[in-house]
Amino acid sequence: MSVAITLFAIAGIRADAQEVALQVDAQHSTVNFTLGDALHTVRGKFQLKEGALRLDPASGKLTGEIVVDARSGESGSGMRDRKMHKEVLESDRYPEIRFRPDHVDGGVTTQGKSAVRVHGIFTIHGSDHELTVPAEVQMAPGYWTATIHFAIPYAQWGMKNPSTMFLRVSESVDIDLTAAGSTTHP
Repeated sequence: MSVAITLFAIAGIRADAQEVALQVDAQHSTVNFTLGDALHTVRGKFQLKEGALRLDPASGKLTGEIVVDARSGESGSGMRDRKMHKEVLESDRYPEIRFRPDHVDGGVTTQGKSAVRVHGIFTIHGSDHELTVPAEVQMAPGYWTATIHFAIPYAQWGMKNPSTMFLRVSESVDIDLTAAGSTTHP
């Protein structure tokens, strides 16, 4: 009996070490933003356009890309959104926001939850920025989700701060990304 248990345990370790393809389902993923100002907090969202990742759990190597449609950003105020697109994001000129991860710090299990840090290159407003973000990853047979929260120091990264004499906003915007999709073992 102990030989059978040992063989199953070894097979489980080998399965955990297999590379996993993570397809992002844009319909079941969300990108929300929060920007504080002196009077109230502005909340809005963007649409995830596409994404596909490949994870090697044994080494932590993570490749691929997640793409957000910069032109889809909306906060519920047409005037504020026009200013965001025209003056801050310049979304006609830079229509996509991209994240290209290269590795994960911390182990990702193929079943259950894992708390990790994802490192990669974040491209916004035509510039690349190195970024490491905390993520909670949930893996299940054929399905995965990840919840990520981080701040973008947009003013420091060369984008215009939309503050006026009467309205002062934060120089960074908080992002909450919930990605979900399917998994396969190529």
